[in-house]
Amino acid sequence: MKKTEMALEGQPKPLLWVATPQRLIAIDISKLKINHYEDTSKLKINHYESRDFEIHSLPVFRMLNLVENEFPFGMRFFIRDSKLYMVGGEKPRRGASPKLYPHLKNVGHDELFGDRGLSPYVYVLDLTGLDSSTDLELLKHHTSMLAAKPTPIVEEIEGKIYVRSGTPSQSYCLLPKPTFEVYDPLIEQWKPLPEPPFYREGCSNCQEFKVIDHSVLGTTIYVLTFNLMDNFYHYYSYNVNEGNWKFLGESEDKLPVPYHFTPTFTGKFVLGYNDIYIFFLGDIPYATLIPSNDRSPTRYQALNEVDGAFYHRQVTSYSGLVVQLGEHEMCIMKPGLVQAKEGSLPPCHSILYMATFKVEKLLHSSSSAQDRGRKLLRTADASDVSKTSSHHDNDVNDIRAPFLSITCLSKGFYYLDEWGPEASYICSAFFHQFDLDLRKMIGSAR
Repeated sequence: MKKTEMALEGQPKPLLWVATPQRLIAIDISKLKINHYEDTSKLKINHYESRDFEIHSLPVFRMLNLVENEFPFGMRFFIRDSKLYMVGGEKPRRGASPKLYPHLKNVGHDELFGDRGLSPYVYVLDLTGLDSSTDLELLKHHTSMLAAKPTPIVEEIEGKIYVRSGTPSQSYCLLPKPTFEVYDPLIEQWKPLPEPPFYREGCSNCQEFKVIDHSVLGTTIYVLTFNLMDNFYHYYSYNVNEGNWKFLGESEDKLPVPYHFTPTFTGKFVLGYNDIYIFFLGDIPYATLIPSNDRSPTRYQALNEVDGAFYHRQVTSYSGLVVQLGEHEMCIMKPGLVQAKEGSLPPCHSILYMATFKVEKLLHSSSSAQDRGRKLLRTADASDVSKTSSHHDNDVNDIRAPFLSITCLSKGFYYLDEWGPEASYICSAFFHQFDLDLRKMIGSAR
């Protein structure tokens, strides 16, 4: 395998690693600042139309182009101990132009790689030895998945890694079985799991189903699909303890979970606060406080201190991401495509809104609230926690008194030149801070 020379110069840095389908990018968050923008609301224009609107270059510390180094396109990532694991993906046809990689359906697969160009392989990046004299080397793990998985969906639940096939670039491409499996790091073995009911026998989800998104609450995975045959959304769940799939119906109103935990939202709990959850509602970041008892209302707070309120009608935004940076510290990321008029930007340009911040409770949390938060994180029966919050009972726009103090550490817009020609889509992100003396790393992944 090729390796990319990414020697770390000087002292170790707090790095936010961002994975796109084609690249692995390390962002030096110590160089992020609070960028201020003029109020253009009275001018009746968007920020992007102002010649004074300044977008900075993303402080990229290192970047690894996975495809150029002969790794698959569209791999997904998870963190285990001090190692980064990259799984699945699709290998582009040899000799294809890198500019065409984002459009694999026009490129084709390397049929000699893996299973007809689909990858069952696992690659490992060891992050424990980062210093000024080491390179980062990607090595093939001695175990492989039981079947190849294009654009896999990866989640860690109770110490095990659950991997499900995503949509291949070729609509005619059959999904190898099993399409769903689990990896136990303690014994380093993969085990097949029941096939998702939304995958038709012997075919991918391209023909009949489109998987929209997924979410995890406790030990249950929730999946939202769109049925191309009847034009209805379908909800499914898989509980890792029960080991079976359930059809939950066609309406989110009947789901046994609070609506901010449904597959249409992206969020994370705040490390150190088991009852505070940060999530995106459209382009706006919110926090929710899990009630301390069944009679207490769900509380929401818009994070105005770090809100990228500059996402107006002329920005096509992609899925946002919430990342844990450590105890009580969080990061939000929202890539987008600017459709600007005459001004300082080209007519069409990819940008990233990014903010880091510290979270502190204003209210003293009772032990019952903390216990209920822990129950949400580990519960095997999600219907039990649906009592704590319901999208019938509380509207997210009904913002009550603030329950958090938000200290903004950095925020601003950044160019995405490092993304290259691919769409500004984030597959995964995780943070690690390397301690010279203790050799410790903390991390979180989507």
